[in-house]
Amino acid sequence: MDWDVTEVKAEGQLTLSVRFTDGVAGKVRFLPSHLTGVFTPLKQADFFAKVFVNDGVVTWPGEIDLAPDAMHDEIKRHGEWILK
Repeated sequence: MDWDVTEVKAEGQLTLSVRFTDGVAGKVRFLPSHLTGVFTPLKQADFFAKVFVNDGVVTWPGEIDLAPDAMHDEIKRHGEWILK
């Protein structure tokens, strides 16, 4: 799928750089207010840095992941996806 992620890299705390199979690339930015519930572990910089790609999906240990289709759409339109 076009929205499969091929690369992800943590860039400091709360920002990711991502690239998709169709060449679209951009940033994912988390606002601290989004780091609740299943996303609470991402508050820890060392845990946030453990991000990886699993079957085209941005993932962290413990099955924490982000929807690649929504991410792709926002990055294609705006160059970034801000999670509030």
